[in-house]
Amino acid sequence: MFTGRTIRSALDALLDFGRPAKVELMTLVDRRFSREFPIQADYVGVTIDSFITQKVKVFWKRSIKDEVVLLDHESK
Repeated sequence: MFTGRTIRSALDALLDFGRPAKVELMTLVDRRFSREFPIQADYVGVTIDSFITQKVKVFWKRSIKDEVVLLDHESK
């Protein structure tokens, strides 16, 4: 979860079908200091502190080791 804009749009779309009794949010990676909306996940795989200029890369399954890596904007 990065800025929360996509989640906010999804919540708005849900309201088009009526008001849900409950909505729970799960995210694999929570970049908690980059939020633009007051949205908090109920279930989080890992929480990281990152700068807005950094990218997050998740290595999973096919890689040798499962890990979350922060890349600076110069890195590819």
